[in-house]
Amino acid sequence: MSRPQCSRCQRPASHCLCPLIPSLTSTTRVLILQHPSETAHALNTARLAALGLRSAELLVGEMVSLPADEHDNYLLFPGVDAIPLESLAKSEAPLRLIVPDGTWKKARKMLHLNPALATLPRVSLPPGLVSRYRLRKAPAPGALSTLEAIVTALSMLEGEGRFDGLLRPFDALIESQIAAMGADTYQRNHGHDG
Repeated sequence: MSRPQCSRCQRPASHCLCPLIPSLTSTTRVLILQHPSETAHALNTARLAALGLRSAELLVGEMVSLPADEHDNYLLFPGVDAIPLESLAKSEAPLRLIVPDGTWKKARKMLHLNPALATLPRVSLPPGLVSRYRLRKAPAPGALSTLEAIVTALSMLEGEGRFDGLLRPFDALIESQIAAMGADTYQRNHGHDG
């Protein structure tokens, strides 16, 4: 028998995160392109970002259509031709960050399947960022969850600390996962203090 689930945050009703999810607005639009396999992931940080940020939209699918409007679209994805995100901070034009959500392999596949994405100018976060996501081994130094990448990007573009509220449900989710596995199991498998 399945446990009752919150229809909004999709967590078990007993662990609903909705009271912690803010309702924030950014000038920068955010379009999250989520790989279908990520929707059932226990730590669905893209969904948390879309719920907590009124200026965000979440599209699920490997094939997507980009909105046609007055926004300058930038793909938040590293690459040799990526420009540092902070270079957009003084932009007068309305911006939209397009953020792929999935493993690196799945995100690259989405770019391959959507030529319009691959032609967008790329922006990247600064090197050396540290993830708060203590339940997984980062695939590379500086790798962040989708939610952390969005918060970091918006903070750089619109002001440090303005979007930190988006991290509250994320932190609570991680803490509840650690509590569920038990401190000993967490220490054994993840080797962090905490």
